[in-house]
Amino acid sequence: MASSSLPFSSIHLQFVSPNKSLSKSATTSTSRRVVVPRIKASVSEKPYVPAPAVSVSDNGEAKLPVKKIPGNYGVPLVGPLKDRLDYFYNQGRDEFFKSKIQKYHSTVFRTNMPPGPFISQNSKVVALLDGKSFPVLFDVSKVEKKDLFTGTYMPSTDLTGGYRILSYLDPSEPKHARLKQLMFFLLKSRRDQVIPEFQASYSELFETLEKELGEKGKSSFPTANDQAGFNFLCRAFFGTNPRDTKLGTDGPSLISKWVLFQLGPVLSLGLPKYVEELLIHTFPLPPALVKKDYQRLYEFFYESSGSFQDEAEKMGISREEACHNLLFATCFNSFGGMKIFFPNMLKWIGRAGVKLHTELATEIRSAIRSNGGKLTMAAMEQMPLMKSVVYEALRIEPPVPLQYGKAKKDFLIESHDAVFKVKEGEMLFGFQPFATKDPKIFERSQEFVADRFIGDDGEKLLKHVLWSNGPETQQSTLGNKQCAGKDFVVLMSRLLVVELFRRYDSFDIEVGKSALGAAVTVTSLKRASF
Repeated sequence: MASSSLPFSSIHLQFVSPNKSLSKSATTSTSRRVVVPRIKASVSEKPYVPAPAVSVSDNGEAKLPVKKIPGNYGVPLVGPLKDRLDYFYNQGRDEFFKSKIQKYHSTVFRTNMPPGPFISQNSKVVALLDGKSFPVLFDVSKVEKKDLFTGTYMPSTDLTGGYRILSYLDPSEPKHARLKQLMFFLLKSRRDQVIPEFQASYSELFETLEKELGEKGKSSFPTANDQAGFNFLCRAFFGTNPRDTKLGTDGPSLISKWVLFQLGPVLSLGLPKYVEELLIHTFPLPPALVKKDYQRLYEFFYESSGSFQDEAEKMGISREEACHNLLFATCFNSFGGMKIFFPNMLKWIGRAGVKLHTELATEIRSAIRSNGGKLTMAAMEQMPLMKSVVYEALRIEPPVPLQYGKAKKDFLIESHDAVFKVKEGEMLFGFQPFATKDPKIFERSQEFVADRFIGDDGEKLLKHVLWSNGPETQQSTLGNKQCAGKDFVVLMSRLLVVELFRRYDSFDIEVGKSALGAAVTVTSLKRASF
């Protein structure tokens, strides 16, 4: 990344024509004759072609060539619409990006990103699709993050109580630090409740799976996970069980509808193409349609988060704004992450087969036994395979695949093959799965390698795990946009794997498609036998 901040100055390699050199040396006084042997070329002399500009490191060494960013945006209106149809239907997301990489012979190129007309005013982006160029999106000295959480459009603030939520704030905005500090306070003050409340909520999930397997022969993991995840978050963060309130068990369904109104423009629901285009991709859904649902969620959080509202007031944040931010952090960020990532992780572990399952069960149970039969943070640190499995799941299928940033100034971006000039105001976009499956960084990059991050060499690769809007080796701070709950998400994910293999030797699944996360159906659970 150091070379990405190079100035625009570059050098041009110039070559002197041999003919010119020869004619100059042959020009002598008429009083003196010099015989010069005639040289015949075996091939025709090629015209001079200037070498491409190259970037220069601090010590003056020539590095990668500076190139113009390839690609184009097409005819206004038509280009964005064509790219949207290709992205969702004609090619699909991954093939959309792969085809452009092949077309332009570059992992950095210009394209349009959905939703385009008539939801986003400007769909033009510079795509960064490799592990070397992608991290510039985390550098807040180069890119601005204001109102870019969902990409080239921003959902109406009517969906968040009229407030711009923390996720949409740039670190340069005064409220960013205060609101992020509130999130840090929430996580720190309730850290002792995480393990016991997770165990309680997910014990109920496993009981539900076993019951449905006995009755139907299969069970939907996402359905059970949604309820368990929401209950866990509310109990761990606020000490409130939703079932004991007016909200009851409605939380997950209310959240799913509310999230659809925000992310609909960049989702595919599996509806017929033109129905889906008109319904969610062309015009924003009216926030009024979920106003009552959101109000129910707000009232629950307002009643449950009094102590955190008190703390917010000390920080200069109103109780109302604090509550809307706590709701968003819990329901959109945390619950949304669990809704997407937990089924995806279960999919990869399930597909890995019995050998991995046995190794995980052995390691997890042994570590717990050596810690007096109790699950603790110290016990989990003695589970290197389990930890690696979680990181590998976060690498191969990160829960938030799309990242954006707007260039604050002119600067250079470096891929593996070239350096590109980016102008101030240009929108940069990164598709994280291509960055974290970069074959020039990861061996067997397309495969789920359970032990990839074990040992010193494995730990060195963690800097390329980027799911949290930053490298796994860095910490979230008030001055960056890295996920405030980075460590919390990793802990939750580890707890799921631990609790699963404390109870079961192995499991079988079927996997389908879903708008958010994998549609995982559990078809068997083999109870612990050792």
